[in-house]
Amino acid sequence: MKTKKVLLAISCCVIAVTLTLTGCKKNRLFKNEDGQASADSRTAQGENDAAISDINDVVSNQPLLHGRTNGTQQSNGVLGNICGLSVDTNGAHLGTIMLNFNGTTCNNRTRTGSIRLTIMDHASGKRWKQAGCVMKVDYFLYKITRASDGKSVRFEGTQYITNISGGTWFDLLFLGQPNLVHSVTGENLSVSFDDASTANYNINRKFTYTKSASFVITCVGEGIGSSNGLSNLENYGTTRDGDAFTSQVTTPVVWNTTCGAWAPIQGAVEIKVDSKAFKLNCLFGVDASGNSVSVGANQCPYGWKVEWKYKNKTRKKTLAYW
Repeated sequence: MKTKKVLLAISCCVIAVTLTLTGCKKNRLFKNEDGQASADSRTAQGENDAAISDINDVVSNQPLLHGRTNGTQQSNGVLGNICGLSVDTNGAHLGTIMLNFNGTTCNNRTRTGSIRLTIMDHASGKRWKQAGCVMKVDYFLYKITRASDGKSVRFEGTQYITNISGGTWFDLLFLGQPNLVHSVTGENLSVSFDDASTANYNINRKFTYTKSASFVITCVGEGIGSSNGLSNLENYGTTRDGDAFTSQVTTPVVWNTTCGAWAPIQGAVEIKVDSKAFKLNCLFGVDASGNSVSVGANQCPYGWKVEWKYKNKTRKKTLAYW
């Protein structure tokens, strides 16, 4: 009987110590949180969206890929020249072109590397303007560096863009198409940062594009991925520290061509890192104090806010887009 009581007492002590240590660890993680996982995901998502934007812009001006029956291959987009970009159209007759970035700095961003675009089943007659057409996007050391502080992100891997609605930016801008709907999917996209660390992302988005009377394109982005019982995921995978994470869209993320895809004017996502007992709630389109703002035609928000809670404690951080 005494032995059982002793064992029971020891077990209770072990449980108590374990709970105490676990609670201390969770509290320490909360205090040391800096929102890095959310900042990395936002940077990657924004720059990925910007790349997809340029891809749509360029492909819409490539008759052999677009499917227009007239016109010549162009080295720019339907919205005009894209800073620091040259287009190699040597493979256009086979459904492939290369976007090459020369390191020119524009809007605080310096881009290098290449992106290869391939229209799937081009030989069978598929063209980008057709509903259901799929374009393969291969990133080759595609790197974006922020000129103001030298922070960078580099993409390597493959994504696929599916033209759900049919039509292109050319049709949206000049032929009266009311909207365009695309999906962007891809697994195991390697995303490297300036400290040589690497995250692994599975990006799954649905984009709906519309145009204003002043030729500003607005994009509404939704999450269409799922993992571990969660849906509406725009991104999931592993962080630069190797922790599993999910990024769930709770309010569609909206950006326009005035402010750029890397600077959403509204939207919200919830990021959960498996090793942490709290979620990172991100709100886009805020002023320097972290308050939501309504932007006009030629105005852009300051940045975005990340907030995390543990028990009765709350912390937050506001980050600038630029």
